[in-house]
Amino acid sequence: MAKKSPSFAEAFTELEEITSWFETSDVDLDEGLKKFERGLELAQACKTKLAEVENKVVDLKKKFATLEVAQNE
Repeated sequence: MAKKSPSFAEAFTELEEITSWFETSDVDLDEGLKKFERGLELAQACKTKLAEVENKVVDLKKKFATLEVAQNE
């Protein structure tokens, strides 16, 4: 079964935690590499979600612009 992807908020929070770890910890090379990889995965998930939301906003604006034009005719 595929692992459920985290919500935007969950991914962003985890990404912030990883960033803090790199800034405050004595970084272990192997652990750092794992966290770096996870951070890239989370960043991609956030980027994908933001793109989806942006596309939805564009679609909604088009839909309501069309409705507004139709109502004004």
